[in-house]
Amino acid sequence: MENIVQISELEFSYATSKQPAIREINLNIKKGEYVVVAGLSGCGKSTFCRCINGLIPHFYRSGVMKGSVIVDGLDTREHPLYEITQKVGMVFQDPESQLMSLTVERDIAFGPENLGLPREEIRARVEEALELTKIQHLRERAPHELSGGEQQCVAIASVLALQPKILVLDEPTANLDPVSAVDILNIIENLRAQKKITVIIVEHRLELVLQNATRFLIIHDGELVFDDKPEKLIATNITPDETYGVQIPSLVRLFMQLINEGIPIQQIPLNVPQAASVILKELGLIRSSSE
Repeated sequence: MENIVQISELEFSYATSKQPAIREINLNIKKGEYVVVAGLSGCGKSTFCRCINGLIPHFYRSGVMKGSVIVDGLDTREHPLYEITQKVGMVFQDPESQLMSLTVERDIAFGPENLGLPREEIRARVEEALELTKIQHLRERAPHELSGGEQQCVAIASVLALQPKILVLDEPTANLDPVSAVDILNIIENLRAQKKITVIIVEHRLELVLQNATRFLIIHDGELVFDDKPEKLIATNITPDETYGVQIPSLVRLFMQLINEGIPIQQIPLNVPQAASVILKELGLIRSSSE
């Protein structure tokens, strides 16, 4: 599959900082990937997201950007922000910052209207976005009256109305309760499956996202220090909790400990069903297909 995001020698320094927020990042992301980004607060994750969606360099003009970011063929340095937002949709951790209209329906229509699309096209996009996020029943509600989870769904719908190929989410569950967080993440995974959208998500609740991830990135002090499948983390012989401050899910830590104790486990499970399967295989209760 072709690369939809190409990042080369990326570095960015804010005007108020003496040190680069991110540096020496080289990365290609293919269409349809589900990329989870983790790291300590202040490590550069949000800056990384802003570079992909074009806020850097177009909004943060006083900073210094080096290298290049190309999204679906567009160099973010050479194309205006309104063109990039049709390729990359951004969802922030505080949905209220993205909602400004009197009704949910008007909020979702805001982006397509600003593109000058025909009325029928706008109406079709709004209906599709409402359906994809399962919030048709909220169309006439005022966004400020909704719960945090509902507001996040509206924020996602408003981005989907622009029909982006890449969806970037910066800690979308940070202010949500566990049930709402699961609902939002399920919607995101369903979108990727249905619309073949590339997902790049900064998330600290790794136990909820690693099972869907095709890649796992760790950013530490502005540098990309890990880039591989989640299952490959054990092969690095590091303890992410101690080395990079990434809170690896308890289930993964348990099986990493079992391996350290000499138990010959071939696969580290990322969710409970996988764990049950691994345990049964180790006990010899499930025969492999080759037997």
